[in-house]
Amino acid sequence: MLRRASYVIGITLACLSCGRDELRRDTPAARGTTVVVALGGDPGQLNPAITTGGGVHPVTDQIFNGLVGLDEQLRPVPELAERWDVEDGGRRYRFHLRRGVTWHDGVPFTSADVVFSFEQVLLRYHSRTRAGLGPALQGISAPDDSTVVFEFRHPYAPLLLRLDVTEASIVPKHVYGDGQDLLAHPANQRPVGTGPFVFTSYARGDRVVLSRNPRYFRPGLPGVDHVVFRILASNATAALALESGDVDYSSSVPGPDVARFKANPTLRVVQSTGGSGGSVCQEVLIPNLARPPLNRLDVRRAIYHAVDLGFIAERVYFSQGQAATGPISSRHAWAYTAPGRHYAHDTARAAALLDAAGLRRQADGTRPISLSFVHAANQVRLADVLRDQLRAVGITLRLEPLDFNAAVDRVFVKKDFDLGFASFCNGADPDIGVRRVYSSSNIGPIPFSNGAGYRNPVVDSLFDAGSATLDLEARRQTYARIQEILAEDLPYFWLFDSAGYRAWRATFTGFRPWSGAFLEAVRPVEP
Repeated sequence: MLRRASYVIGITLACLSCGRDELRRDTPAARGTTVVVALGGDPGQLNPAITTGGGVHPVTDQIFNGLVGLDEQLRPVPELAERWDVEDGGRRYRFHLRRGVTWHDGVPFTSADVVFSFEQVLLRYHSRTRAGLGPALQGISAPDDSTVVFEFRHPYAPLLLRLDVTEASIVPKHVYGDGQDLLAHPANQRPVGTGPFVFTSYARGDRVVLSRNPRYFRPGLPGVDHVVFRILASNATAALALESGDVDYSSSVPGPDVARFKANPTLRVVQSTGGSGGSVCQEVLIPNLARPPLNRLDVRRAIYHAVDLGFIAERVYFSQGQAATGPISSRHAWAYTAPGRHYAHDTARAAALLDAAGLRRQADGTRPISLSFVHAANQVRLADVLRDQLRAVGITLRLEPLDFNAAVDRVFVKKDFDLGFASFCNGADPDIGVRRVYSSSNIGPIPFSNGAGYRNPVVDSLFDAGSATLDLEARRQTYARIQEILAEDLPYFWLFDSAGYRAWRATFTGFRPWSGAFLEAVRPVEP
């Protein structure tokens, strides 16, 4: 049996190992094999179908399932659907569900759960599903308990790539029911899924505990008895806990620690663009286009010229990726095209644009521009850099650090900000994670949607066209045109195309860092 460095549920930030004795008591997490995962923020709630939030999905992707999964090459593989047929030239998809699957409370899983999850939850509240799938979908039906049919208005290429647990978790109809308040439902705090782990407990600001699902439909999985998600808001604290053995897995390794971790024989370190919450992600500044002066294109262009993307890539993100050049990540091989318009770091150009806009420096050297920057507290390094870079051209940036969930609420729901921040994940296809950021139909009080409030009917039509053909080259050309238009309109400030490092203790094997369900196959290394 493995060493029990994982007995750390009661650990505080001030004492990383003082919880060991507490957990030697007879508690659920102290029996059997436990893997401890560092979680970068409090999830707030545990319903994955109403959010794309990165703090929710690392936990819930272990509790729920999607119709399909994605392998390491982002190819669809069976999950709740054991097979599928593509009919009528891509206008119809027929899914044949696994039989004998049960929810964690013992109720049978059926096609009614799938129809409910899409019609009542995902298409209303999940920003990526709402923006991409909604306009193309004609309807979903359930001919019988083990069959689900998706009908589209036109051929729809990306469907199979957007049905995994991260993009489309299936939730139980019998728990949520029709007509209930899904955003405030008690089950959002005590989730019931079909996945490899069963919810046990959630202590806000401290931990979430899961236990092995003994009735999981994949024989022999999962490979550990318990999972403890320790909420550690600081990456530096998580790194220290990983090195000391108090944490077994971290999805974010601070740049200065990468070389040391790679040289440590007790750790395994890999670089990945995927994982829970989404894949192929971009770090993005969000200007509130409803507020002056950010509603002016010349001002936005001045700001983007003032921002030194190379410095940010090196000093904030420690080159765990590269500076962004546009709205689609450069790591999205087939869909990415470098836009013709490039915003090089040029403070003289920024100053000239601001002068021409009538926003000249005042006697104290500042310009009549003062912007609030609403951001999560863990983005303080980026905030400090941006404040310094904008100050160089006379712009005042007022930093407003908040708890992650509070920052999301201020930016996406209340719209009370000048500049915001998000890590927008492109996903396996631009229709999954890119479209939701720019689609005018996705403006509303929905987390990680079109937070800027950008509207362009040409762009909307091009996104429709990009998903309506199975011809990959035609799709690539459509997305190239989208990138050109967005680079001209500059509705967001694209900062960084990320490819971070994940690390885990060598005493475990089977982590799948590219997958939402990254813990499904984890097991202790045999001595």
